[in-house]
Amino acid sequence: MTPFWQQPWFWPAIVVIVGLPVVLLVLTELQSNLQRRGNSLHKVVGLLRNAVIPVIAILVLSVQVTAAVDPSRPVVTQVIATVLGFLVIVFVLNGMNVLLFTNARKGSWREKIPSIFVDIARVILVAIGLAVVFRIVWGTDIGGIFTALGVGSFVIALALQTAVGPIVAGLFLLFEQPFRLGDWLDIGGTRGRVVEVNWRSVHLDTGNGILITPIGSLAGASFTNLSRTGGTYPVSTSVTFTTDDAPAAVVALLQRVASGLPQLAPGTSPSAEPTGGSGYTVSFEVGGPSQEGSALAQFRMWLWYAARRAGLGLDGDTTDDFVTDERRDAALASIAPTLYLASDDVAALRQVVTLERYAAGEVISRPGVVPTAIRFVLTGSVELRVPFGDEQLPATRVEAGDYVGQTSLTREVVQTFQVALTEVAVLVVPVEAIDTIVRSNPQLARDIGAVIDRRHQDVADTIAARAGQLQPGVTSGGT
Repeated sequence: MTPFWQQPWFWPAIVVIVGLPVVLLVLTELQSNLQRRGNSLHKVVGLLRNAVIPVIAILVLSVQVTAAVDPSRPVVTQVIATVLGFLVIVFVLNGMNVLLFTNARKGSWREKIPSIFVDIARVILVAIGLAVVFRIVWGTDIGGIFTALGVGSFVIALALQTAVGPIVAGLFLLFEQPFRLGDWLDIGGTRGRVVEVNWRSVHLDTGNGILITPIGSLAGASFTNLSRTGGTYPVSTSVTFTTDDAPAAVVALLQRVASGLPQLAPGTSPSAEPTGGSGYTVSFEVGGPSQEGSALAQFRMWLWYAARRAGLGLDGDTTDDFVTDERRDAALASIAPTLYLASDDVAALRQVVTLERYAAGEVISRPGVVPTAIRFVLTGSVELRVPFGDEQLPATRVEAGDYVGQTSLTREVVQTFQVALTEVAVLVVPVEAIDTIVRSNPQLARDIGAVIDRRHQDVADTIAARAGQLQPGVTSGGT
């Protein structure tokens, strides 16, 4: 009698019993390492560990048991081999997808291939792989199957020539890649952002719904890709003022408001020109079509406030119910204690002070200019931001009851951007009036000096903190 360790099934079984745990342990460590590094291959390794390797072990044991009991190939072994073949196909396809496309560099040929063509290639490879598996495991004549499929496909193609033709044309259009997901298209005067591309159609988000355009009709028509305009996108809008407004003043106002837009493309300058009568056109460039709506909305809102501050009649309206004697007197009464005003001083200031409003996001003053007035915040909140390279660092906030423009008294330039966080109402007191008050009340000069020192310290602390973030080993204070 042959000893059991000399049986043909013994060593394959030992290999499975000993080798399977070792291989699974190694693959587990490899998968965990890849997952910690954020590598997409961890999913492929997980498929190999959880499915392919265990089925290989089961197949080896099944073959050995079958050989010992029944030398013929039972159906159960063929079923296991078929499952293994399918898993191997899935493993290979997932590995190829991760290696070729998931980590493709931006701009490479792999990144430019439309996903539809990748899906087609995947279906073809799956069909070929399954055919090979059935040929090896079940002994199927795959030549006859491919011949039948070829003849059937030819007949179907002739029958569906009219329906399939536009789809094929659309697929070639996608292969050319004149647009991508996220691009903005203009199709027959309708603008929208590409949110989905499938076998049949392109979906555009127009802001008023989803426009579904068949790929075939898109391939046979002209359209404009608004996202490929050299890095910037032109925006233009028309506005009207009164015919009494000086055109030069209106043009300067339009350019000043547009130049402060956060959407304005770097290195570009707005332009404005009269179009006749009371009409004007202002043009500027933004970073892309997606910013057009927000830029125009912000421009129109800011222009309303700026026109009222400048005394210009936007849309032919020269009225402003905000600027009233009652509101001015109330504002003067609220700042009287801060300026140590007597009744005679209040009466004198009534003739020179003005009320202003700023929209949220507007810049009240910019660095590098000497202010000509102190602005007392009546309502709202103003943030002082320190320029630091290409950044604006928040330094402090000025709330109602406080003021900005205090360096007008010392004729120093402003160091910060003064940005309205909400709608802000201010009372503007010219520096000449402040000078007169200071000469009769030195305490006001000391108060304003203390505010100037505090704001300078806020600026210094903000810059030091930001520099410390860039260079963690550097601390402010020194020795």
